[in-house]
Amino acid sequence: MIGGGGTGGHIFPALAIAHEIQSRFPAAQILFVGAEGRMEMTKVPEAGFNIIGLPIAGLQRSLSVRNLALPIKVFSSLQKAISLVRTFKPDIAIGVGGYASMPLLLAARILGVPYLIQEQNSFAGLTNKLLANRAKAVCVAFDKMDRYFPRKRILVTGNPVRTDLIHNHVTQYEALTHFGLRPGKPTILVMGGSLGARTINESVSGALRMWKEAGVQLIWQTGKAYAEKAKNQLIQLNSADFITMPFIQDMPQAYAAADVVVSRAGALSLAEICITGKASILVPSPNVAEDHQTKNALSLVEADAAQMVTDKTAHQELAATVLKLVQSPALIDQMGMAAHRLARPDATKVIVNQIVELAKL
Repeated sequence: MIGGGGTGGHIFPALAIAHEIQSRFPAAQILFVGAEGRMEMTKVPEAGFNIIGLPIAGLQRSLSVRNLALPIKVFSSLQKAISLVRTFKPDIAIGVGGYASMPLLLAARILGVPYLIQEQNSFAGLTNKLLANRAKAVCVAFDKMDRYFPRKRILVTGNPVRTDLIHNHVTQYEALTHFGLRPGKPTILVMGGSLGARTINESVSGALRMWKEAGVQLIWQTGKAYAEKAKNQLIQLNSADFITMPFIQDMPQAYAAADVVVSRAGALSLAEICITGKASILVPSPNVAEDHQTKNALSLVEADAAQMVTDKTAHQELAATVLKLVQSPALIDQMGMAAHRLARPDATKVIVNQIVELAKL
């Protein structure tokens, strides 16, 4: 059983782990547990796996009446998770973070089922910190995670990424043709995470005319909330070199098409950028615990594998920073090679090796 979700940063590593288990054990039964109404409830079935939703919700950091119902939702979710564990009888439970993983791991703990935690970020999530002391293993992507977890349980693995990115043999020419763009023109891939990012979207919106005049191409993932506005802007701009969509389904094609990636600094995005060997400009989200996206980004910046623009200055600086990099092919190559040196392409295999050992499969 695999629990967690809320964002692509939790869901896609979970799916990578599930696919690796499935490839080794074709008869394996895998059940996901998520939060009702969250994106895992659509993404997991699309990937071919069963998922059951729990009524669990996250704690609102600001004062909110929604927090009053939280204890009831937690108790109800735990009861349902215990029932699911008793019925499914898993050999092992896997928590990938997010509040949806908490009821599953607690149920596993209560019923004596071994569990493993996979922590993607440089700052550990609350659920993972609370439950790590009884975990059989905690797989992490960054060094110095003994600040949060018992040292003897830590295994530094890197973050799982989708297999199709690791084995992506699509050429840039093929990828650009796939998107209806022109080979030979510098191409920017903008992605604000699976749910979009307002600052990045607004900054790109203000950069469109400058980028059009500079002769660059754009693949722009906006998230649902900004999708209609972005679409209308591109219609007004009347440029065949700019395309936009709420969510990019075919990420291998998108990465292959790009010369430069503009992204938040979530752990999964950074793992994918390194695997694909792309130069990037990172805009860390300020709305995360302990500013961990800035810490994530600095791990690439300090290795000369990325540049960073703060969320606070992005409206003023992002457009010109991106254009300057796009116009420097030698620097793009150097940054891409530096990023690739940081990649951990075997992360999923190492994590599943640990799962197999703990589950005694």
